[in-house]
Amino acid sequence: MPQSRNERFARIADQLGHSFEGEMKIGGNYVPAVQNDLEIYVSGQIPRIDNTVRVTGRVGAQTSLEQARHGAQISTMRALAILRQMLDGDLERIRRILRINVYVQSAEDFTQQSEVADGASEVLYSVFGEAGVHTRTSVGVYQLPKNASVEIDMVVALQP
Repeated sequence: MPQSRNERFARIADQLGHSFEGEMKIGGNYVPAVQNDLEIYVSGQIPRIDNTVRVTGRVGAQTSLEQARHGAQISTMRALAILRQMLDGDLERIRRILRINVYVQSAEDFTQQSEVADGASEVLYSVFGEAGVHTRTSVGVYQLPKNASVEIDMVVALQP
């Protein structure tokens, strides 16, 4: 019997060594996600676990590509945890991941933003299969909140 999306989510959380249970804290006067009809827009998520940003610094200088990919995975799992909370724990209600934007705090000569973003895309495919295949933009930026190496936002479509 194939695993449910929630079971695959839990397996990835175990592999990453972090719990994504409980409320995902946000740091400002906004909401973590907004539903508009059958779409949900998730605010940018950094690789924070509890109160600690786990992957910080410029990728290609203070932070390696592999560390940044790990940060992208954590950020994606945070976004999915927010979606689970909104959907009463039921990731099966998501029809498709439509789009993600991946922001990478990059060293001047770092050009592998898409390889960092692959960490996020792999998580989404692992949880959702073909429904996790999405459009994506990955960009290098000068700075991110809390010195995070990566920030990810996403748009998902719900089942009618």
